[in-house]
Amino acid sequence: MTTDPDRADRRRPGRRAAAAAAALALVAPLAACGSGGGDGGTPTINLYYPPEQNLQKVVDDCNAQAQGRYRIAYRVLPRQADDQRVQLVRRLAAQDSGMDVLGLDVTWTQEFASAHWIREWTGADKAEAEQGTLAGPLDTARYEGRLYAAPKNTNVQLLWYRTDLVQQPPKTWDDMIKAAQELKRQGKPYQVLTMGAQYEGLVVLYNTLAESAGGHILSDDGKKAVMDDGTVRALEQLKNFATSGVTSPSFSNATEDPVRLEFQSGTGAFQVNWPFVYPAMQEANPDLAKKVKWARVPGVDANAPSKVTIGGVNLAVSTYSKHPTESFEAAKCLRNAKNQKFSAINDGVPPTIEAVYADPEMDKAYPMKQTILEELKEPAVRPLTPAYQSISTVMSAILSPPSDIRPERTADELRQAIADALESKGVLP
Repeated sequence: MTTDPDRADRRRPGRRAAAAAAALALVAPLAACGSGGGDGGTPTINLYYPPEQNLQKVVDDCNAQAQGRYRIAYRVLPRQADDQRVQLVRRLAAQDSGMDVLGLDVTWTQEFASAHWIREWTGADKAEAEQGTLAGPLDTARYEGRLYAAPKNTNVQLLWYRTDLVQQPPKTWDDMIKAAQELKRQGKPYQVLTMGAQYEGLVVLYNTLAESAGGHILSDDGKKAVMDDGTVRALEQLKNFATSGVTSPSFSNATEDPVRLEFQSGTGAFQVNWPFVYPAMQEANPDLAKKVKWARVPGVDANAPSKVTIGGVNLAVSTYSKHPTESFEAAKCLRNAKNQKFSAINDGVPPTIEAVYADPEMDKAYPMKQTILEELKEPAVRPLTPAYQSISTVMSAILSPPSDIRPERTADELRQAIADALESKGVLP
């Protein structure tokens, strides 16, 4: 099952630099790669996409629908997001024509568009991609007001809580901390489990807090570091949480799957994590699963609902594809409503087309679909800028460990580091 934990698993700066350097050394050999036709001259549309267990069935159905006009070949990218990006970047930098449709993390679309590696969606293709698609995912697919990708799936974290320990889900992080502290005093499972390691997961957590507090990390045009009062309030909340005595001892090293496993073991009362934890828990600890419900991630202020950071994958067409017309058609098929529903039910990836959530077949696979949809309608989007990879790197370094945050000083550090990252200073994307 492909989930956002795989998409968000960024390596630390030193390893990122080494990976990027290794990638640059491989650009020249890849320039020889090209796209040929399929059997009998049928164009082959090479789909480069992250691992998704049942995506081949979607590809097969789209090939049948094409009726011989083209044939999609699913080229599976590495599991880790950094490795995916390295492969795509090095081949596109070499103008490799052997890539047609690309599955991009939602944080990459602006970067790839600014580098002129992907084609703009226009006319009927654009209209079809936008029709019925949720606004948040669409925002991640635009660059400078133009559409450069079609959102295939999205994702959003939820609050998972033990009903045998908590009667009602908390509305704010402070309420959740107080409830956990009371459970701790009673000698009951109490921990609030979520991701705090120095990687993208920590940036996602902070972005959720900042957006929920009404903060702005960047200016609206994405060209200036802001770090306003709302972002300082989010830093205060993150430090308060990290030092409240209710986190796991491993919080500052925690990533998605270890958090899931720790909650499944029964030590946690609350978990903030992606929906992949639901089927995993039902299989691994069905008795516990019966006691677990879900709710919207808590907000920062009692009078304002949270805004939760979205993930997902966008489909783009390579600038260097020799078959752009067929590639756009293939991309539209891969992400149409029927196939989004299939992928949601069979691979656990939430749809970007709103109408799919109303389908009765979604009820069993996604009993939490209404909560997911509520968060998706008022989402937090990570800073929209071609420099996001650099910004994420410096933010995760400065925010880690969260217990060391000094709100005003940390905000100043973030503001300067983000400003440098926007100008490509001092960090290797």
